[in-house]
Amino acid sequence: MITVQSLTKTYAGFTAVDDVSFTAEPGRVTGFLGPNGAGKSTTLRMLVGLTTPTSGSATIDGHRYADLPNPGRDVGVLLDASAQHAGRTGREILRVAAATMGLPATSVDEMLERVSLTPTEANRRVRHYSLGMRQRLGIATALIGDPRVLILDEPANGLDPAGIRWMRDLLRDYANRGGTVLLSSHLLHEIEVIADDLVVIGRGRIVAHGTKEELLEAAGTVVRADSVIRLADALHAAGIHATAYADRALRVDAEPGHVGRVAHTADIPLTELRAADGAGLEEMFLELTADTQREDLSRTTRDAREGAVA
Repeated sequence: MITVQSLTKTYAGFTAVDDVSFTAEPGRVTGFLGPNGAGKSTTLRMLVGLTTPTSGSATIDGHRYADLPNPGRDVGVLLDASAQHAGRTGREILRVAAATMGLPATSVDEMLERVSLTPTEANRRVRHYSLGMRQRLGIATALIGDPRVLILDEPANGLDPAGIRWMRDLLRDYANRGGTVLLSSHLLHEIEVIADDLVVIGRGRIVAHGTKEELLEAAGTVVRADSVIRLADALHAAGIHATAYADRALRVDAEPGHVGRVAHTADIPLTELRAADGAGLEEMFLELTADTQREDLSRTTRDAREGAVA
């Protein structure tokens, strides 16, 4: 189990991670989502001891990563597939990892086969690897110690569709056998397919945390009108939060009946009003992180006033 409690990191007055708390449970895949610069990578670096927290704690099965006697046997980590030694072969990198963890040399060939790196590829220097091959090697390095916990940052980068499917199946099988997976990715569809739980971070703070089903069910309302500016202003005046959804539509944190009454009172004809059932992870993500996005409601309203409703 991964436990993050009140984790905070500041740099010269800038707070990159602000009082973050969540857990990742055994037997489940936890998706860690957020826009660029939201604090995902900093949180993961603190979790594995590469960055020192300003305050708070991050533990794996109750222990700090730095206190684990043989970390690779407990936690498999992939934070940057491009950080591997470019002058070594893939086989050499795995041999070093195996020797460091006290594993038999036979584990190298077993792991190369598991991540589908051929003997020719394994004997090639990493500088000649594609990004997808580096990802496979990084996953192999994370898995070689047969750890109980996996912490992966963007592991699908550079993988083709078949490789993404392979990675998805591998992580699902790992969790099904009782492992803990914390997975950060910008590929929302892949997270939606594989994740059991979601942690969403924006501007360094957790904005949502729960099972995938719970968060997707709390999707709110989609409302559409010819005058999206008047509708947005009326909702704001009623204390209802709304974000841009599609052409002349808003996504609203209120029940459809309430939204309809506000529009009726403001004499705004609606062309669509419905619960946002099954709207999907992308829409939920955009709503929860709206104030960190370039294309937020204020931008939509500004564009609309310029004659181009987004």
